[in-house]
Amino acid sequence: MAPRPNGPNTEPCVDLPPPRAILFDLDDTVLDTTDSATRVWHETAKAFEAEIGQPAEQFDPVLDASRRWYWADPKRHRAGRLDVFRSRVEVTQHGLEQLGIDAPGLAERFAQHYTRRRVTSMRFFPGAEETLEHFHNAGVPMALLTNGDAVAQRDKVEHFGLARFFKAVLIEGELGFGKPDGRVFDAALEACGAQPEDAWCVGDNLAWEVAAPQRLGMTGVWVDWENKGLPLDTEIVPDCVVRRIAELVPLASSDA
Repeated sequence: MAPRPNGPNTEPCVDLPPPRAILFDLDDTVLDTTDSATRVWHETAKAFEAEIGQPAEQFDPVLDASRRWYWADPKRHRAGRLDVFRSRVEVTQHGLEQLGIDAPGLAERFAQHYTRRRVTSMRFFPGAEETLEHFHNAGVPMALLTNGDAVAQRDKVEHFGLARFFKAVLIEGELGFGKPDGRVFDAALEACGAQPEDAWCVGDNLAWEVAAPQRLGMTGVWVDWENKGLPLDTEIVPDCVVRRIAELVPLASSDA
């Protein structure tokens, strides 16, 4: 197999074992969720300009900072991903407080407006749906592993008709545990009828979808969807780096 051209601080996809099963992450791996979220936050800020008393263009950076503040804390991160509506209320409330705005109920109404538009704003990454179709038609068993709120994540699965591709859809909020807990990988491998050494795990989170499955003997494929390269301070070394999961099709079928 010929090496893939490297970006800065990335690993080529060389000598990968052929996958007899593939475990996929959902957010920012199959679906564009981060960029679409930014668009919906802006659209919501636009809709509430009169109540906030600020143009959306001025509230946007405040919201962005509030989102970074909220998700940077591990405790808030876990609580927030398991109750995404509450996280949206708290992000908005924090942003309003930065502007000195005291408007009871505004953060909740803002979050409701955002939530109604959230899933419909998302899109498959280019080639992602076709990639899942390819592996499904090729008889490669797949599982979908996603952390987060049971209702919100299941809504994405149903909206995009994803269940048809997978032997199992494993959602943290439904199971009570998620990545990097080894139990979720064990359940996925069992559903796919595969051993760890025969499976690829594919996702954008280095700790959850590369390091954790590698410890179990799987091949860890990192999706660098932002094309930033590996962080300089990480010790995690993916077995392969791609920008889009569509790149997996030729890699999985190559005999070189």
